[in-house]
Amino acid sequence: MPEDLLQSPDQSSAPEGSAPAPRPAPTDVPEKFRDPETGALRVDALLKSYRELERRLSQRMGPPAADAAPEDLLRFRQAMGIPDAPEGYSITPPHALCCSDDEVNGRLHQANFTQDQAQLVYDLAAERLLPLIAEAAAQYEADRQREKLMAHFGGEERFRQVAAQLSAWGRAKLPEGVYGALASTADGVLALEQMMRKEEPGLSRDAAPQTAESESELRAMMRDPRYWRQRDPAFVRRVTEGFRRLVGN
Repeated sequence: MPEDLLQSPDQSSAPEGSAPAPRPAPTDVPEKFRDPETGALRVDALLKSYRELERRLSQRMGPPAADAAPEDLLRFRQAMGIPDAPEGYSITPPHALCCSDDEVNGRLHQANFTQDQAQLVYDLAAERLLPLIAEAAAQYEADRQREKLMAHFGGEERFRQVAAQLSAWGRAKLPEGVYGALASTADGVLALEQMMRKEEPGLSRDAAPQTAESESELRAMMRDPRYWRQRDPAFVRRVTEGFRRLVGN
């Protein structure tokens, strides 16, 4: 009898009213997913295994939930290279002002930061924040020095007038480095005022300069916290007298 081309092979060969025979599983399917009697694919076992694999992958891709068991959190941190406790971070201070901080490390550990990520936080703080802090501190000190001068000269308007005179006189009479150092502090400005009032010629701009070592030492002293932060009277006086000697007072 000719084959009915409008029917599939299964339909044509299966008895009427009977279910199609199960197809054997592909040869590369593990035995645990095969029916031991028929060799057919066990879909229920395959689906269960897939769901378990999906659950494990989701755990590895992200941190456990907030209510996860402690052992699950511990396994996650070990897998990611996160210390067991904040004390486990080994931070190399990028600057004296960016040393390891227990409170910061605690928050980093709570957020599941790795060792490298925690170190990066400190490195970025030194790179980005410290220059801003230094700039703010310098601006604060400059404002404080300016307020001291305004009080000395009797107000902002009077100080502006005197400042213009001192600037013109100092730039004309003193070497640029000496003038810049004196003009950067209140005590230096007051010393500059005394020299101008006494009509001291000082050093001409084209005169032979003092040794770089003497001037560099004074500049180094001005960077000392005893000068710009603590305002040690004896230390400040040493700097002021040093610049007076430089200009021949």
